[in-house]
Amino acid sequence: MRDALDNPFSPGSDTIPDVWAGRTEQLSDWRDVVRPRRLAGLPERGRTVLGEPGLGKSALVRRIAQQASRAGDWVTPQLRIPAGADPLKLVAEAVLALAADAGLSTSREKRIGDAIARVQAVALSGVSLTLRGADGREPYAALTELLVEVGVAAIAEGDVVAVIHIDEVQNITDEKALSQLLIALGDALTHEVEVTVPGDARVARSLPIAVYLTGLPDFEDMAGARKGATFARRFKTTTLSAIDDDDLAEALQEFVLEGWEVPDGAGGTARVRMDRDAAALIVDLCRGEPFLFQLAGEQAWYAGGTPTITAAQVRQGWRGAQREATAHVERILERLPARERQLLQVMAELPAAERTATRIAEAMGFAKVTEVGPTAQRLDTVRGIIDRGKPYTFRHRAVEAYLSSDWPRV
Repeated sequence: MRDALDNPFSPGSDTIPDVWAGRTEQLSDWRDVVRPRRLAGLPERGRTVLGEPGLGKSALVRRIAQQASRAGDWVTPQLRIPAGADPLKLVAEAVLALAADAGLSTSREKRIGDAIARVQAVALSGVSLTLRGADGREPYAALTELLVEVGVAAIAEGDVVAVIHIDEVQNITDEKALSQLLIALGDALTHEVEVTVPGDARVARSLPIAVYLTGLPDFEDMAGARKGATFARRFKTTTLSAIDDDDLAEALQEFVLEGWEVPDGAGGTARVRMDRDAAALIVDLCRGEPFLFQLAGEQAWYAGGTPTITAAQVRQGWRGAQREATAHVERILERLPARERQLLQVMAELPAAERTATRIAEAMGFAKVTEVGPTAQRLDTVRGIIDRGKPYTFRHRAVEAYLSSDWPRV
């Protein structure tokens, strides 16, 4: 009844888990803001979704892309940027696929054929290509031109949005490549075309194109430093933090109330339930981390074969996952600069009520409280690990638990 084939939990960045928890604000933003405004021809910024590893950035946008595809939109696959790769080549290939979906590859218009040919050259050579032998255009201009054609085709199709998802954007370390990519996407987002409306009037409208960028928090610094206000005008950034316990508990309610439907091995179906203590323990153990939530659920599923998952089985499964949970948090801490790690350690060692800027500055050996400001600001606004209230608090509850308790040990 409970085996690898019917386990609904999936602790992997490249999957959309069957047991979905939270992120309603971001999902509603796509459904109620981005898609309707883009379809209506209204301007709307692209979305940049950032956060520390394990917060479900990629899964979130993959779920948005799944919803878009089911609505009939044209959607690129998740374009993961490996370290050192040329992003223009990868995006060019995806844009060519969108053009094919839009029927542009069979167009006999010379203008469209030339645009496709230029982007095909970019897909082969990437940012190193200089197109000056033909018409003086840089690679980003060729991408923008074909994106515009895709957007125009989407208008003609009606009720269609072209959705582009670029993942691991922090790996774009080449300044020229990043600049050209952001300009190409931004120019397509802000481009307007004239269309005829009832009464034969001509009005300008934006293209039905939506862009999602996902990656680690470092990307905002990279993009902001190199593109400044232009990037901020064209992309709205969200830094994800832990999921509320109530949302996690809600995601497990189907197990508690009705049971999760699985094949019974005899051509029918059965249901796997979870007692309330087991569900509460999973919520407590994962500390709001989507990855750890899926990991705890997965291991609890494998910890027995009975129709009901018990708290004892959750504990048993978690013991097998403790090393992975520890490594997950340690990876987050290891990539932080030394001063940021020091601040987090000091916060964890102070009683919760005493986590003020003054006490933290004293414990870090600073002569002035203002010296702690820049480090705390980055941990708050850029990384989303703490909240600079009065007192300071941890937003990343798994980091807090790791530094201040025996967690993840049961």
